[in-house]
Amino acid sequence: VFHQRRHGSLRSPASTSVSHDRLSIVSNGNFPPTMASDVLTNEPADHEMRLIRQEFEANLMEAGLEIERDFEVKAHGPSFTRLHAPWPVLCREAEFLKIKVPTKTSYVFNEERGFGSSMSTVWRKLNQPFQPKVSSQDHGSSKLLSHCFSRDKLHLTLIAKGVYDAAFPLHDLLHEEWARYSAFYKYQPIDLVRKYFGEKIGLYFAWLGVYTQLLIPASIVGIIVFGYGVATVDTDIPSLEMCDERLNFTMCPLCDGACDFWRLNTACGTARASHLFDNPATVFFSIFMSLWAVLFLEHWKRRQISLSFSWDLTGIEEDEEHPRPKYETILLQKRQRKQKNKKKKKKNEVGNIRKCSLNVLNLLSHHAFCLKKLTWKDRLPGYFINVSSILFMFGLTFSAVFGVIIYRITVSALMAMSPDPETKSNVRVTVTATAVIINLVVILILDEIYGAVALWLTELEIPKTETTFEERLILKAFLLKFMNAYAPIFYVAFFKGRFAGRPGNYVYVFNDYRMEECAPGGCLIELCIQLSIIMLGKQLIQNNIFEIGIPKLKKLVRAIKDKGTAQKESEDERPPQQWNRDYDLAPFEGLTPEYMEMIIQFGFVSLFVASFPLAPVFALLNNVIEIRLDAKKFVTELRRPVAIRAKDIGIWYNILSGMGKFSVIINAFVISFTSDFIPRLVYQYIYSQTGTMHGFIDHTLSYFNVSNFKSGTVCNLYIVFPFRYKDYREPPWSAEAYQFSKQYWCVLAARLAFVILFQNLVMFLSLVVAWVIPDVPKTIVEQLKREKKLLVEVFLQEEKDKFQLIHSLFSKDPPRHQRHLYGSPLPLISYDLV
Repeated sequence: VFHQRRHGSLRSPASTSVSHDRLSIVSNGNFPPTMASDVLTNEPADHEMRLIRQEFEANLMEAGLEIERDFEVKAHGPSFTRLHAPWPVLCREAEFLKIKVPTKTSYVFNEERGFGSSMSTVWRKLNQPFQPKVSSQDHGSSKLLSHCFSRDKLHLTLIAKGVYDAAFPLHDLLHEEWARYSAFYKYQPIDLVRKYFGEKIGLYFAWLGVYTQLLIPASIVGIIVFGYGVATVDTDIPSLEMCDERLNFTMCPLCDGACDFWRLNTACGTARASHLFDNPATVFFSIFMSLWAVLFLEHWKRRQISLSFSWDLTGIEEDEEHPRPKYETILLQKRQRKQKNKKKKKKNEVGNIRKCSLNVLNLLSHHAFCLKKLTWKDRLPGYFINVSSILFMFGLTFSAVFGVIIYRITVSALMAMSPDPETKSNVRVTVTATAVIINLVVILILDEIYGAVALWLTELEIPKTETTFEERLILKAFLLKFMNAYAPIFYVAFFKGRFAGRPGNYVYVFNDYRMEECAPGGCLIELCIQLSIIMLGKQLIQNNIFEIGIPKLKKLVRAIKDKGTAQKESEDERPPQQWNRDYDLAPFEGLTPEYMEMIIQFGFVSLFVASFPLAPVFALLNNVIEIRLDAKKFVTELRRPVAIRAKDIGIWYNILSGMGKFSVIINAFVISFTSDFIPRLVYQYIYSQTGTMHGFIDHTLSYFNVSNFKSGTVCNLYIVFPFRYKDYREPPWSAEAYQFSKQYWCVLAARLAFVILFQNLVMFLSLVVAWVIPDVPKTIVEQLKREKKLLVEVFLQEEKDKFQLIHSLFSKDPPRHQRHLYGSPLPLISYDLV
């Protein structure tokens, strides 16, 4: 696609004389005398662009492609050049790319299609007959055409330079078979997706299918764990003790000045809710999910190898990539500056300073004259901006989290001062819910900002190739979005309540507001609320509403803009063709956003699953819709991307593997330090006189003398009996009053020991799982052996035929006068096969 400019366009007389035939097909020949690309303009730049297009398209025709274009000349607006690859071109490209295409054993196929006998005979024996269609809309033709077109990356340079506006293959099908919400229960037609979009996109949807499929057992186990919590909540002794009014645990005020003493039994609801997610089954589920992550990666490796074999990706050779247009432009500019400096020093010498012109036609031939590559000194400013910007973004993320903390502290204090008793009783629920919603909104906003910032920072590094550019972009975007999504969750899991101090010696913010503490039932229930709202909110708003709404909104804006600028169409104009409709779609911008949202979801499922066993269930429900949503978006909302061959999912596998290992550490610390699992075990087996959990709540509460409060921090200083607060500290009548008690150090040692034991146990089981599950499926191994055997048989048969042919030629007695040329009879030849 390229645009005609309004100011210099001239109307061709052919458009007025020919109204019924508006297409011109050029096949391996010269351009017609009057065509859309031959429009003369008054601008030198437009004339240069026209010459570039002519030369590029002439080279395409020389390569064997057929070109179809509008015969009439548009005054302005987009003009389309349609490319078609004939069957001989497809055969040539298939041989060049070493694509295995199953053919018939009979040679009739070769005679009809002109395929020759160059394809592998072994492959003919291993596969069923295949009858490809000779059509521009065929799956294989479109895919090979895309490969043919993308082999030479010059078209990317032409698009970057404005010679062309876009380049894309046309949509034709896959909607009914794949991109329907009503087909959510069906398996994806991965082979069709691969033929339609290429291997890179096919691997993404195959990976997404494997991930969604393995979420089913994780969801079932998560539901069982949650059901266990529901079934045992009425028999949980610590929860019953917290709800027992007869125990009369009177607690210290939750804030200074306005808050009064309160009874522990008022937090009964929080304690019962905490047991739903903080119970012995949670430990089992954490171990299970850590092994599940390993099982998922192993299963994907097997699936990827199977696809590589069936899609013929094992023999892909990584050719040297062409440099990116921006990289070459900066390289040429640098050489021009050096030439100018050299010219100033040597004014008497006539230098060829235009040896490296910016003419895009000669861009690829400049390598013989220009600098070979950019050095680290050229990239140093970009690296400096990258490091400083990423640190700034980290600071921005932490500032957003700290701002929400200040909101929680101040709103809690203000609501505690309210005269309304109902407002006072709902302080914790209201503050927690609103703070999490604010966190979600901030995360969604910063996610969009960080995506644009990561792209800008990667451009500043001036990567040489598209692969390097994509990998660096992925790393930056993942790092920024990971911190953005998980920073609030990390705060609740590991920092909230750890630095609040104790009664009489609290830690204050801005000298007036106390640092917030965990709920009486522990921080795990707050972590569960935080994780569930952020996860569900991101899936509902960002992954679904944004993916549906934003492309449709952009499409509507483009339609309104085109309608406002387009001239009135004449009555004899044809209706919009497929290329017009596809051009109106949004351009494909890569798979990074698709992978990123699933990787962040994988973190929610694996990293903090100890606090929310239902996370796999909600991830499964989201992904069932996500697969069809992505399919519909790729087919109906985005231009069909140029097919790209890929051996695997690339750097995303390394990120998944790293997150799987990181999840073991995170879950170990969540169980040890965030939940009450370890304190309960320590009490039951060391401090309990009956070996049960009776008396656990009293054991975890310390005493405080109200006279040790600072003046003005509490409402009533005339009560003389001691109050309680959740901590392991010495009582006020002890010689070491308010210091950490022996129970504290015992529990801390048990927590650290559990972290070490949990990590080593899970790592050992992970190695066992990886060892038990082979990377290469048995069927693939047998198929490879069969191919090798058949290959040897074919080789032996061909050598035998050659030997018989030679033997038959030399077995005849030559004339007497020629016998000296042949010598003795042909000796027996033996062949050693390695």
